Amino acid sequence: MHALSHLPGAAPQRSIVEVRNLVKQYPAEGRVARVVDDVSFDIRTGETLGLVGESGSGKSTVARMVLGLLTPTCGHVLFRGEPLPPIGSGRMRELRRYMQIVFQDPYAALNPRMSVRSILAEPFAIHRMEPAEGLNSRLHDLLRCVGLDDSALSRYPHEFSGGQRQRINIARALALNPELLVLDEPVSALDVSVGAQVVNLLRELQRSLRLTYLFISHSMPLVRYLCDRVAVMQGGRLVEIGECLHVCERPENAYTRQLIAATPELPAGSDSSRQLQ
Repeated sequence: MHALSHLPGAAPQRSIVEVRNLVKQYPAEGRVARVVDDVSFDIRTGETLGLVGESGSGKSTVARMVLGLLTPTCGHVLFRGEPLPPIGSGRMRELRRYMQIVFQDPYAALNPRMSVRSILAEPFAIHRMEPAEGLNSRLHDLLRCVGLDDSALSRYPHEFSGGQRQRINIARALALNPELLVLDEPVSALDVSVGAQVVNLLRELQRSLRLTYLFISHSMPLVRYLCDRVAVMQGGRLVEIGECLHVCERPENAYTRQLIAATPELPAGSDSSRQLQ
């Protein structure tokens, strides 16, 4: 089996992503709705930064601006020290190789008319890249990396369980050896035990491939398990950020305390608790 290698990128640096004073607003019924309001943070190379908050707090909008999928109304994002170029530009297309997203809904993110082979091969076609070890070998490696076997290549999304579909989404996100993965509620649509297996897979992949994660969630226990630091959003604003253990055990903001209180810890003896080890 060929090892999944990490593409050479920029020299190691303190922060792979720098977010500065992001604002995103939309016209709404004769007024302006500010969905994201003056948000700033860094994502350090190799870490997992959790971005948490209730639905509508602006988490996913921030993530899409970080990826260059949305243009900020104000503010800017730097990736590896370079300001994100305009959406649709050739340089933005090049940078997309190094930043990928795993969406919340594992079925909606896959084209039901495409086989797994076509799904995993598509990034190489879009970027006109031929893997050094050959396409077939690379596709086999991607499947093994996420715990699936080669028989999956000829099958279609409806033939898989939700957890298996999410593994296919992760494999596709890894195809071009990205440096940054945005994980947008990647296990919220899965059963708890299946979600625990996917979370543990993500931890293993981060260690073996030296990935950096932006992990979006509403679950403080999950963030505490997976993340190095956590940023808390409320109403489009960043209300608290810090080392994960510190924020979870000694939150300074009242909203953070409400989030922690509203999400029960997994029972110590439960199957899911044992899987998150």
